[in-house]
Amino acid sequence: MLKINSFLILIILFSPLMLFSQDGLYKIYSVELRREVSMAEMTDKLAHADVVFFGEEHNDSVAHVLQLELLKGLHAIHGQGLSLSMEMFQTDVQLVLDEYLAGQITERNLKADARPWKNYPDYQGMVEYAKEKGLYVLAANAPSRYTNRVTREGITSLMGLAKEAKKYLAPLPIDTLRGPYYDKFNGLMGGHNGMGNLKIYQSQNVWDATMAWKIARLAKRRQVKQILHLNGRFHSDEKLGTYAHLQGYAKKLKLSNIAAFPHESFANPDWATWEHLGDFIIITDPNVNRSF
Repeated sequence: MLKINSFLILIILFSPLMLFSQDGLYKIYSVELRREVSMAEMTDKLAHADVVFFGEEHNDSVAHVLQLELLKGLHAIHGQGLSLSMEMFQTDVQLVLDEYLAGQITERNLKADARPWKNYPDYQGMVEYAKEKGLYVLAANAPSRYTNRVTREGITSLMGLAKEAKKYLAPLPIDTLRGPYYDKFNGLMGGHNGMGNLKIYQSQNVWDATMAWKIARLAKRRQVKQILHLNGRFHSDEKLGTYAHLQGYAKKLKLSNIAAFPHESFANPDWATWEHLGDFIIITDPNVNRSF
C-alpha cells in the first residue's frame, strides 16, 4: 500500500504539480452541482466563502495533502487576505505560534512550547507554507485543561476561572446547542444519557464554541478576506458543532464546509449517502496507509 508522509508533503511545497489525479486517490463531489468535480473546480467555488471548514479524519494521509493544495489554491486567489485556522493548536499558544511564523524562535522551540499534536508532521507542510508566504495562522482550539475541567465538573465550573483564563475561551455562558447536535453526539456515545456523558457533551461545545469565537474575531480584521479552518469532521459535518456556533457569532459570514474521509466504497461511492454532510464531500482511498 502507498504511504504518504510528511516528507512527501514538504516536497509538494516546492512542486507545481498535483500529487494526485481526480481518478487516483480521491474523489470530490459537489452537492450543489450534484456531480464529481476537480480540485481546481472546488477551489474556485470555495473562494467565494468567508470561512471554509475542512473536516478531516485526523489520520487521513490523502486529506492532509489535499488541505495543503487547497491552502495553496486559495492563497493564489486571495493572497495575503487568506488566513489559516487550526484545531491543532490551542488558543493559549498563539504567541508562540506567532513568534515562530515571524522567524523569532526555532522549530524546536515551537514543538516544545506550542504543544503540537503528536502527528504534527501531517500539518507541518501547511504551517511552513504559511510561514513562507506570510499568512496568519490562528491557534483556535480551547486549552485542554479547561475542556477537561468541564468533563469532570460540568460547564458551570468555567465561571470560577480567572479573567485571564476566560480570554482563551468563547464568552461564557456557552450555548450547548441541544437539538440535532446533541442527538448526534448522544448517538456516538451509544445513547446513554448519564451525567458523565452530558459533561463530555458540554466540553465538546466549549471546544466548538471557542474555535468559532476565535474565527469570528479573526474574520473582523480588515485585511482578512477568507479563513480556511481545519478540524476533525465531527466539528463541522452537517453544518453543526463549530459551524453552527460560528453562524450564531457572525450571522453575516458566508460559510462552506468539506467532509473528507476514507471509505471502502471509494471506487464507486454512493454520493446520496453523504450529501447531508456538507457542500463538498471528498472520499479518499482507504488502501492508503493512515498517518498513525
